[in-house]
Amino acid sequence: MNGALPRSKAPAAAQVLAVLRYVAGQAGPVSASAIARDVGLPRSTAYQLISALIDDGFLLHLPEERKYALGVTAHELGTGYSRQAPLQRIARFPLERLVARTRRTAHLAVMHGRDVVYVIEERAPRQRPLVTDTGVRLPAHLTASGRAMMSQMDRAQVSALFPGPEAFSARNSNGPQSVPALEDLLARARTLGYAWEQDEITEGFSSVAVAVLDRQRYPVASVTLTVSNRAFLPSERRLRNDDESAEERALRIEDVARTWIPEVNRCAREISRRLGTHN
Repeated sequence: MNGALPRSKAPAAAQVLAVLRYVAGQAGPVSASAIARDVGLPRSTAYQLISALIDDGFLLHLPEERKYALGVTAHELGTGYSRQAPLQRIARFPLERLVARTRRTAHLAVMHGRDVVYVIEERAPRQRPLVTDTGVRLPAHLTASGRAMMSQMDRAQVSALFPGPEAFSARNSNGPQSVPALEDLLARARTLGYAWEQDEITEGFSSVAVAVLDRQRYPVASVTLTVSNRAFLPSERRLRNDDESAEERALRIEDVARTWIPEVNRCAREISRRLGTHN
């Protein structure tokens, strides 16, 4: 049952919320009989709740179809959620503490189609500005932020975002340029528990990221920490400013992850917990 009733100390409230959650989760309007059946309510109770929700504008009756849809009050709740920017408010303090502990710049990003949008940047003291400022939109497959979120999606969701090679057009070609290459990268991120990028967004910087999960374990955001590559080069290499080999770059990202992923994980788990997720 899609909207099966949870145990609650306030059963009437639980019934109302279950009806709303069920209707909101459907692809289109639904009948009262479907609501009663899938939520697990007696038909008489379902009709009483539906009537009350219509009176308050949460549901709308479509008489020609004999079905029900979300009403304008439900829409107002959704726009109110957007106005209050609760995700940003919830994440701000954990992100500030992450930067205080690491003295590195951190970001919170969300997915928007095939892009990520950075909604918070907490810049560390004396750190240079990065391209990933608040409000910036970048191709998800090039960023540690996007890869962290996509690594927590199933294959069908990722395939829907990237149906073919044309979906990989971007401002540079450093990242994966095909669905198999992206799936391979996401599989490795899934196994490791974090995603990364090296020099793919800003030359000379690497980033590591961990997804933030909601109560349904869906990736709603990601926490990213960005560090200078020079901090992980031997001192003699820093002085010579030599080009690195692929093997040296791989070792560097392992050093970055070993140093900072515990803190990034701690921050992401805290934000998830504040969203009601049980880690």
